[in-house]
Amino acid sequence: MLDLFYLVSRQQVPAWLRLLTFVAGLSTGLLLCTVVLVLSGVSLSDAVNEFVYFVFFNEIGLAQTFTAFVPLALVGLAAAAAIKLRFWNIGVEGQMWVGAILATWVATYDIGPPWLRLVLMFVMAAVGGSLWIAVPAVLKLRFGVNEIITTLLLTYVAFLLVQHLLFGVWRDADTGFPASPAYEPGVEQLAKLGWGNLHQGVWVALGAGVIWWWLMSMSRFGFFMDAVGANAMAAKASGLPVVATIVGAVILSGGLAGVAGLVIVAGQEYRLTQHIAVGYTFSSIVIAFIARFNPIGCLVVALIVGGVYTAGDTLKVFYQLPSATITLLESIILLSLLVAEFFGRYHIGIRRKVPA
Repeated sequence: MLDLFYLVSRQQVPAWLRLLTFVAGLSTGLLLCTVVLVLSGVSLSDAVNEFVYFVFFNEIGLAQTFTAFVPLALVGLAAAAAIKLRFWNIGVEGQMWVGAILATWVATYDIGPPWLRLVLMFVMAAVGGSLWIAVPAVLKLRFGVNEIITTLLLTYVAFLLVQHLLFGVWRDADTGFPASPAYEPGVEQLAKLGWGNLHQGVWVALGAGVIWWWLMSMSRFGFFMDAVGANAMAAKASGLPVVATIVGAVILSGGLAGVAGLVIVAGQEYRLTQHIAVGYTFSSIVIAFIARFNPIGCLVVALIVGGVYTAGDTLKVFYQLPSATITLLESIILLSLLVAEFFGRYHIGIRRKVPA
């Protein structure tokens, strides 16, 4: 007779199963979203067009998807780097804010020669994100303070700092709106690639993914990360530099998040605004988990999530759907991918009673 279900964790998930669960999760999410859209008054053909054709096969929609992909890829890599080592970076948005603030400081006060300014903005954005996450790292490793609390609270500190600057010394004198003065074209802005709003930040995201993959796959640091992430106590007993590995990965995580803030202000907004980092923490964690902390996987999943965002924006504009419905659709797809990932990682068995 049937008794209870039980779960068995797969030690190795084959590539074909990862691909199958990903496709199944994405297809299920799109199907459920189609049902929601039809119930909301959108025709079946329009729903399919917006979620599939426009996002991934239409030139304009695909350009928007790749533009959204750039910061999503960077924050996904940032979350994967930290969470792989059991450091829960819930402050990605705060690190993005600080990276954008320091980049704007370089642009506003014309730090450095014009030909070097964009490079300095990248450096300062990475340094800002790294310093912002270094505080929770020290508190956790030295005093055992939970990093979930510290990274989350520091996000609010960073946001309030942005408010202070934008409503104060950095308020645009020409418009009076709470936004910084516009960045100088050709000097402080990432150049467009001639395809929609896609900018040179896409090379930064792709390069970061490839470099992170190389570090994870080909370097000693990647071996240390695998060992510490699997079992930190065993790694320490084996003589591996556990603390140094965690600090290095966490600092890189904050730096990537800071650069994500830069590519938004320098590639899309062209100034510091109040809304550049809203909602990215949730997306970063989802991307990292669905990709199973694989850098190349993060790039692929970030592109899918970027497509979801593009479809959501289109539905809001052309079908007047409320923001709550769009958030629901995005959540359905992301949760479907997470559920599919669960079935890929675990084997579900049925425990049978042994006859007496």
